Amino acid sequence: MEPVVEIRGVRKQFGGLTALERVDLEIRAGEIFALLGPNGAGKTTLISIIAGLLRATEGEVRVLGKDVVRDYRHTRRAIGLVPQEINFDPFFTVEETLRIQAGYFGVELREERLVEILRALDLLGKRTVNSRALSGGMKRRLLIGKALVHDPKVLFLDEPTAGVDVELRRSLWEYVRTLRARGTTVVLTTHYLEEAEELADRVGVIDRGRLLALEGKDELLRRHGAKTLRLVLDVPRAEVPPSLAALGGKLEEGGAAVAVEVPAGEGFGPVLRAAAAAGLGVKDVETRRTTLEDVFVRLLAGGQARGGR
Repeated sequence: MEPVVEIRGVRKQFGGLTALERVDLEIRAGEIFALLGPNGAGKTTLISIIAGLLRATEGEVRVLGKDVVRDYRHTRRAIGLVPQEINFDPFFTVEETLRIQAGYFGVELREERLVEILRALDLLGKRTVNSRALSGGMKRRLLIGKALVHDPKVLFLDEPTAGVDVELRRSLWEYVRTLRARGTTVVLTTHYLEEAEELADRVGVIDRGRLLALEGKDELLRRHGAKTLRLVLDVPRAEVPPSLAALGGKLEEGGAAVAVEVPAGEGFGPVLRAAAAAGLGVKDVETRRTTLEDVFVRLLAGGQARGGR
């Protein structure tokens, strides 16, 4: 199957600053793809190039098989973009804002579609309210509505739930899943790594304009992940018993606990046997698995070490 978005050797230079360095990426039809990176990593620059708001210095980008420069009318019609910045006229009502946006794409916004969008974004009760009277979270939801009015094949969500309360964030997650089930491809950038872990099928990690990792979320967690067994001791120890030290055990809380990290695919059996053989008195046992946030931090640290920063 042909990818929905193809990025080949994309490089973007702003004067002496290299924002993107030879990025190669394919985004598949019907997936939720999370693009993660710190501030200034190049996420928004890449999305802007795909959406036609910026031109790459080098390289090629295709959306639904069409070049975003030569066939921009086709590709822009296929894309919905939720930017980080609030960018609508404050003098129109919520309904007027959505109908005007639909008109830019030559689409007549049917009543059923309008109500569906408003209800999904919890804005139905604000339909006739002037947009300048909305709260910050409501304004961000209205941005999402604007991106959906023309029923795009590819939806880019650039920090979509910033400033949104926890309950609504989870409601928006459900709506994103609904869009995916209908065949919409969703590309998500977010600082809430819990959000990416909850939603994404695949993850790309970018830093300083370079793609550091690109694979399925579950594979990424398995390959870079680990599990930690933490033994809370009944009597504090001055040092880790040799049998546990050989497994990477480390003292915590001034010797009141021993923590041992093992690869995600391995069990804790050897650790427990070593603890028993050492005669450790254990008061409590805690386990923790690696999160996407842990993997993200490790990848960035590794990328920066290779880059000499």
